[in-house]
Amino acid sequence: MIDAVRTGLEELADPVKALEMQAYMKSDMPFLGVQKPGRVTLLKSLPQLHDRDEWLGAIQVLWREATYREERYVALSLSGDRRFQSVDLLPWFDEMIVTGAWWDYVDEIASKRVGPLLRSSPDMVRPLMLRWSVDGDRWRRRTSVICQLGSKGATDADLLTACVDANVDDPDFFLRKGIGWALREFAKTEPGWVRSFVEARPGLSPLSRREALKHL
Repeated sequence: MIDAVRTGLEELADPVKALEMQAYMKSDMPFLGVQKPGRVTLLKSLPQLHDRDEWLGAIQVLWREATYREERYVALSLSGDRRFQSVDLLPWFDEMIVTGAWWDYVDEIASKRVGPLLRSSPDMVRPLMLRWSVDGDRWRRRTSVICQLGSKGATDADLLTACVDANVDDPDFFLRKGIGWALREFAKTEPGWVRSFVEARPGLSPLSRREALKHL
């Protein structure tokens, strides 16, 4: 699996695109220049892993030993295998959040890995999100805010409230943008709730407010 990923990415490399992608993402880690369509095709060609330990081990090697950012993109995609999702993966997703430390990794982990686990095992994941909402790491805090993207009617409004209120005064752009994004998405299901929430918080940043009310 690991050799197939690395060889496949190298075969698809585009040096010109690599520089463009690195500049856009403001990344210290270089790119090979393999855009998403190429990565999707590569993923479809990879051998299937049926052993959970082998699957997780391959992902961890690709992530931890990555030389190019696309290796981590592939590891992130592989981590979404629905056959193996369980709350015992949370420490691993946490490692990805903290070491990835940028929106292109964190947003997918938050909404498509942590979020589903929150919905399936709220008793275990909800307390963790509350702790992350006041954590010193801004990417854990962003995760706590946006992990319910796509939850629609299953959104835990009390948890969303707690995570937003814990970060409402933070000047960080990614937190303010994340707050607005989370509220905007929930407004598709509960527009009245979001409007009242925003009106009750005059201290909400202009960015968060604008994003939250964008479609209302």
